[in-house]
Amino acid sequence: MISAAIFIVLEIAALAMLSRSSSKQNIWLNQLSGSVNAFLWGGGEKIRSHFMLQDQNDELVRINAELQARLQAYENAEEAAQEQAATQSLVGDSRFKYTSATIIKMSRNTAHNYIIINKGWEDGIKEQSGIISDNGVVGIITAVGRHQAYGITMMNNKLRISTKVGREGIDAPLMWDGISPDGAIVDDIPPHYEVAVGDTVRTSGYSSLFPAGIALGTTVESRLVDGSKKQIKVTLFQNFKTLHYVTVVENLEREEIMALEEQGGYQ
Repeated sequence: MISAAIFIVLEIAALAMLSRSSSKQNIWLNQLSGSVNAFLWGGGEKIRSHFMLQDQNDELVRINAELQARLQAYENAEEAAQEQAATQSLVGDSRFKYTSATIIKMSRNTAHNYIIINKGWEDGIKEQSGIISDNGVVGIITAVGRHQAYGITMMNNKLRISTKVGREGIDAPLMWDGISPDGAIVDDIPPHYEVAVGDTVRTSGYSSLFPAGIALGTTVESRLVDGSKKQIKVTLFQNFKTLHYVTVVENLEREEIMALEEQGGYQ
């Protein structure tokens, strides 16, 4: 940079000396001087434009970050509102505590499908709580961490739900059929009971996991098994493919019920 400055000074001095020698040289030098000035002015404008462009880019980056933060806040608020709406649509029995949650992960392709939600013991979630949605039973909580909880879903051959079927309110267990995401079977119905196609299957309320009256699905067909009981095929209302928000239900009287069962020698 210093060498360049010295060179420019010497050039200007030489040009000044030449300017006194003749009129032709004077004209040529004036033209050269104008060209140099134009070059220097243009370079200066480019430098100023560069720094102005950098400032504009910095401002655009700041605005973009601010908009992204606002969008994330909006999405979080919308998700919280959807969770709250899902919970409010299910609240009924005052013996149960209802906590909204969002599914983090859920399997659908095994015989023992599971679910993980974004609420844990810090949010009041306990083991052996039910998981429901506005379309029926989802599953039960089997393990609880600080910020998440794990459970098995209706699409798990280890889970059975106590239900009532049809207008007569026949008490019978419901389980997944092991084939279709929305397929289930109600078993152990005495053969003399009549169950019509399209009858609604609801939770019985006899277990300590779920409130009574939650609609689970409708009956499709029945068949006699071993000549001693009926088995009913059911189409569930629950759509596990699109499920995103759930509600955890805790029976506030469950410990008292379990203590009475132990005192009574129930096995």
